[in-house]
Amino acid sequence: MLQGQWTGPFAGTGSGELVLELDLIADQLVGNATVYPSDQTLQILPTTYANVNLPADVQSYDLRVSLFPIDWQTGEPVSWQQIADRYPGVIMPLAADAKFLLSGNILYLSWMTDIGTHGLAVLSRRFPEAPSSLKPLKIASWTDFKIFASTLEPHRYIFRGHSSNEWRLRTYFHRTGRADLRRFQYVDIPVLYRNLSGLTQHFFNLSNPIENGAFYTLVQHHGYPTPLLDWTYSGYVAAYFAYRNLVKEKRTRDHKVRIVTFDARQWQSDFQQLQKIIPAKRHFSLFMPAAINNPRLVPQQALLTISNVDDIEDYIAEREAQKGRTYLQAIDLPGSERRSVMQELAMMGITAGALFPGIDGACEQLREQYFDL
Repeated sequence: MLQGQWTGPFAGTGSGELVLELDLIADQLVGNATVYPSDQTLQILPTTYANVNLPADVQSYDLRVSLFPIDWQTGEPVSWQQIADRYPGVIMPLAADAKFLLSGNILYLSWMTDIGTHGLAVLSRRFPEAPSSLKPLKIASWTDFKIFASTLEPHRYIFRGHSSNEWRLRTYFHRTGRADLRRFQYVDIPVLYRNLSGLTQHFFNLSNPIENGAFYTLVQHHGYPTPLLDWTYSGYVAAYFAYRNLVKEKRTRDHKVRIVTFDARQWQSDFQQLQKIIPAKRHFSLFMPAAINNPRLVPQQALLTISNVDDIEDYIAEREAQKGRTYLQAIDLPGSERRSVMQELAMMGITAGALFPGIDGACEQLREQYFDL
């Protein structure tokens, strides 16, 4: 099936990257395709957007689509007449005949426009649902991890805790199987806003980037799938989250929890950081929201990342190969150490009561202390 996020290079009259995002709605695949010209032509040609609607079960399909340039001042698809004066001498196609062909794990998308320009994109979906391919560092115990953590430069690295070393680095939004981020921004967020505005002490102004980011973070921390990932500056807080919900059956030496480390400072130095999901080329960016109505951020030493990429782990590997650096690493620890790790973290003040201020956090902390669940 073509559901999901497909990305890859295109060539023809122009060149660059194409991103196709398709959600399954009833028996149709609904979404969009966005053509990002290469950096060399970005000032000459606008980014181009098309709505896409396909039957769910096709392997090949021919489709005529309308084309719209993206106005980078607003981020919205507009008519060519609205921005033509910014691209003197350019003739913008208004429609294209597109052909989709799925062959194995590769999707070929070719097109011919109404002015004779053409292109061919070779797209892949990667393997976002596969187990993590990260090879863990040679750190086998909690004692080893503490030694390792003490050697790291403060505030350079950020951490995540996973209760399984098979979990791939992927946002909750993409793990649900959805891909169309424009639909998320223009359908999900307004509905959330209408329903939550009466429940928050603060009235969020979503046209303000700071408050918009804070609202995204608030719904993320209350369980709604978003294109954000939670991180912490503390490796010990990450260890708490790695072990926190580990069920008894997996508290064995064979089962591994994972602490992921990421060289945030080097990444920020090497790559442009964006605070939006559309329209934007693929990116993975650090995101520092204001803690509005969100008392968890400070005690968790939290920050977030925002990304429009489905398979983040694969994307970071691409950039590591490009730069010849290592940004992302993993440490696997045995599930059998849970009790001693949680007790030691409690002695450090890292408990549910501290990380989740309120009645729920206090009860979870006491449950951890008095019950072996």
